[in-house]
Amino acid sequence: MDLDVLNMFVIAGGTLAIPILAFVASFLLWPSALIRIYYWYWRRALGMQVRYANYDDYQFCYSYRGRPGYRPSILMLHGFSAHKDMWLSIVKFLPKNLHLVCVDMPGHEGTTRSDLDDYSIIGQAKRIHQFVECIKLNRRPFHLVGTSMGGNVAGVYAAQYPEDICSLTLICPAGLPSTTDSKFIKQLRELQESERIDRIPLIPSTPEEMADMLKLCSYVRFKVPQQILQGLVDVRIPHNDFYRKLFLEIVDEKSRHSLHENMSKIRAPTQVIWGKQDQVLDVSGASVLASAIPDCHVYILENCGHSVVVERPRKTANLILEFLALLYSMDNNKKQA
Repeated sequence: MDLDVLNMFVIAGGTLAIPILAFVASFLLWPSALIRIYYWYWRRALGMQVRYANYDDYQFCYSYRGRPGYRPSILMLHGFSAHKDMWLSIVKFLPKNLHLVCVDMPGHEGTTRSDLDDYSIIGQAKRIHQFVECIKLNRRPFHLVGTSMGGNVAGVYAAQYPEDICSLTLICPAGLPSTTDSKFIKQLRELQESERIDRIPLIPSTPEEMADMLKLCSYVRFKVPQQILQGLVDVRIPHNDFYRKLFLEIVDEKSRHSLHENMSKIRAPTQVIWGKQDQVLDVSGASVLASAIPDCHVYILENCGHSVVVERPRKTANLILEFLALLYSMDNNKKQA
């Protein structure tokens, strides 16, 4: 073989080998870095831009896509120990001309974390209102979406600041009493009785505990490689002390049933989406909301657990779009009548 041709193959092979080796090294040695790159890539691919907003000395981190238009903007509030990027799976199925805003909840990811902050559900709702005012999202009423802890906050927000929102979607929201104990609630009671409350199932510190948490939160059984489990744990471990403090705050008497205490004040058209096989928050909560909120549309998803956003992103996105289209149609009919 000609020497120049051989050199070309060597150079080409080396060029390909470098990124491949870098990927393998990241996967084996720094799986948490790979996870961060994954979110960065999907934000870029979906056109989501990250920005910061300040309220006095408090900083909010959020991502957004699109601009406010004739259709309501959508603000999304994530659940306990998650972050704004958890919504990317749903963003993928939403029109690009919709104005979307996904904010890191108080103390999470890029939003300020302070020992002096009030992390109760009411306190978090107040912080989200500050964020809304910072970016002037409430110039026109917007659609508010929240899941789990974020659903609790979203419901309280709708009750406390009714003029800000035009409609509401609650996905497996916390903050409700239940006639049926979920698997998670039973686990918590067992831990309390054995005085091992520090071993909260939603705060894993090993790959094995992470796998157990995924099984608890999902009906669909995802086959997650050990290295990815390790990466997911590595990303969370530096924040676990905060998560424990936050968890104890939101299950305290002041916050445990915040949504239940405020749901009768919700006047906005409300959509409730719940996984039928939710093992974290029992699906019976959906009927509690339906009986208290006048204009409430309930959707129970078969073969779906607590992680609705991850397990059924396309269905969830479609349900939100159909709900907004229904409200828009009803509003037009009222104007024409």
